[in-house]
Amino acid sequence: MDRSIRLTLIILLLVVVLVFGLVVGRQVLLVGNEEPSPAPELSEINAYVYDDGRELAEFELVNEQGETVTRESLQGQWTFAFVGYTNCPDICPAAMANLRRTGNLLPDDLPQPQFLLITADPEHDTPERLRDYVSFFGDNFHGYTGDLETLREVAKSLNAAFSHREVEGELMVDHSGHFALINPEGEMAAVLQPPHNPEDLVKAYREIYEWTRANHPRASRS
Repeated sequence: MDRSIRLTLIILLLVVVLVFGLVVGRQVLLVGNEEPSPAPELSEINAYVYDDGRELAEFELVNEQGETVTRESLQGQWTFAFVGYTNCPDICPAAMANLRRTGNLLPDDLPQPQFLLITADPEHDTPERLRDYVSFFGDNFHGYTGDLETLREVAKSLNAAFSHREVEGELMVDHSGHFALINPEGEMAAVLQPPHNPEDLVKAYREIYEWTRANHPRASRS
């Protein structure tokens, strides 16, 4: 083959490779610069999703097994968290039962979450008492207890609050009734307000998970 023809073919080949590389690079750049889609609108089922996860307060508490837990203990899985207490006469048992039913309704294609009761009554809710209480609802139910002020700060970072009062010599605890959904980065991803319908909770969880997987891949891993 004539040398000039070979040179021309080589130049043409290089031009084709260059053009192809520019096209691919442009597509990668466009995808990388793509704005994340807004958080799903789920207010009709009492769910409110954050565009970016909310960082929780730093803490050192004790779980139902008597083991020390920190904020990092919530990483690596999705968690439905609830602030309540074991002596709660009505709201807490109903909330825990709804969480159990939610867990039973979740399909296998979704990450199976943990369910966490953060006590608002650490004076009475020892690790042993929490263990007896949460184990009734299932193996994926857990409890945190510890210093009262630390628990208040954790509750506050979950948009929750609680207070104590005495009625005829008996301690009564007033507390928030919502669930907080915590993503695998250990951040609050959403608030799920009552009334809690297990079917709606499953729907909200699916939409939040799929949106997070598409827009915040690190925060969806579990």
